[in-house]
Amino acid sequence: MNSIIFKNYPEENYKIIFNQKTGFFARVEEKGTSDVFWAKKGPELLDISITNWCDKGCSFCYRNSNENGKHISIEDYEALMLDASKNNVLQVALGGGNPNQHPDFIKLIQLTRDTYNIVPSYTTNGRGLSPAILKATKKYCGAVAVSAYEPFDETIEAILKLSNYNIKVNVHYVLDSKSIERAIDWLENGHPMLDICNAIIFLNYKPVGKDKDYNLLLKHSPLLKNFFELVDKNTNSFKIGFDSCMVSGIVQNMKNINLTSLEPCDAGRFSAYISEDLKMYPCSFMMEYYEGESLKEKSFMDIWNYSSSFKETRNNLDGDRCGSCTQKDNCLNGCPFLREIDLC
Repeated sequence: MNSIIFKNYPEENYKIIFNQKTGFFARVEEKGTSDVFWAKKGPELLDISITNWCDKGCSFCYRNSNENGKHISIEDYEALMLDASKNNVLQVALGGGNPNQHPDFIKLIQLTRDTYNIVPSYTTNGRGLSPAILKATKKYCGAVAVSAYEPFDETIEAILKLSNYNIKVNVHYVLDSKSIERAIDWLENGHPMLDICNAIIFLNYKPVGKDKDYNLLLKHSPLLKNFFELVDKNTNSFKIGFDSCMVSGIVQNMKNINLTSLEPCDAGRFSAYISEDLKMYPCSFMMEYYEGESLKEKSFMDIWNYSSSFKETRNNLDGDRCGSCTQKDNCLNGCPFLREIDLC
């Protein structure tokens, strides 16, 4: 099977190239045209919660996942993949809960890749990585992210298990006004788990879930500028990445960043979130603030093109909320609905 996917959208004046093996992706506008703002033919990426089951019991979980969490059915998932394949989806990021502990996880990722030629990846807390799961992950998935939670024993164990199968693994670390101290220590002194992963991805803390704490907002930290300076001159062996919610801070604080490598918020533009009960949102963190549109009541593309939450998200990202800020084109006005997480 050819691993290079090429699609041309002449009506929108751009093309996309996606390498399923390496993960390389490029969106190329026609010469003389402006950057494409959103994909009218359908999202390139779906963030899907395939389960809200988790036995870790983290108090800060924004989904409040627990051992009573619901799993998506194979039938619902296959219907979703059929919609996805018809509407230009290239990749799915499976989450939860802890997705690899879905009882039919192997069937789901096999279906995604073999039947619909969509590349799955997933984020795990590290539990439930059996030999069978690892073998299937190696065969069908593009990459895996491990969420880093102290004391990090499970995190390191998970990274080692995945690495031993030659699976590309990244560490996800939530950055807030307290955890930034540890992040700075890692940047200055390293950490064993960072020596064995592909990259560490810093995620901006969002005040959602039952234990949301506005005091933890990253912008409250006096160490923020120091953190970005260390990233800017990174001399470590490990790679560093960010979620798009960090872009407003990156453009204000980093000098050695290639702006063409930045991807501002793509919620409702090139990606969407779907919950285990088949409700569709521009972003997973919107669940607490918006009522999702049911895929059992409306079609995939009707929601993508015409839902009020998707339209509002695009309008916020394309509006003038930030006035004459010179970085507007790089960060698209920051977060479209949680303005308090912006770092500028």
